[in-house]
Amino acid sequence: MSLYEEHTMIVTDLIDIAALLREAHRPEAGGIVLFSGEVRNNHKGRAVQFLEYEAYVPLATKMMKAIVDEARQRWGLHFAAAVHRVGKVEISESAVAVVTAHGHRKEAYEANQFIIDAIKRDVPIWKCEHYADGSHEWGANAEAMKTAYLPGNQHTTAQ
Repeated sequence: MSLYEEHTMIVTDLIDIAALLREAHRPEAGGIVLFSGEVRNNHKGRAVQFLEYEAYVPLATKMMKAIVDEARQRWGLHFAAAVHRVGKVEISESAVAVVTAHGHRKEAYEANQFIIDAIKRDVPIWKCEHYADGSHEWGANAEAMKTAYLPGNQHTTAQ
């Protein structure tokens, strides 16, 4: 059984980027694209210590799978996966990873961008930036879901 058997999921542990990339290799794939959304140490001129993500896991998982399935069909992908982490994510760790494989690079790139953009825009996953000055700020990368689910509620953490 592979580490990312489901290929699209919400996890609480470190995302093993190398394992995810290894799973994408297919003999018919001439182009494999990996996107890793990593935690940086700054945001708008402020020092960031770490990020914290929360999600409405059942809906987020269902939506991510639908997005990946749509990309598989639209671009005829040989492989596609999306993994998003919840909980505390340290500087330089991956918060989200998307891998796509196709016979050609153009389709692999387009599908990868479609998947990450749709996840950031539509999926109920929220991030809280924790700053070096001790303050923190919640932001939502799921614009359409902002008012439907509030971070900090019991139903928003990984199960």
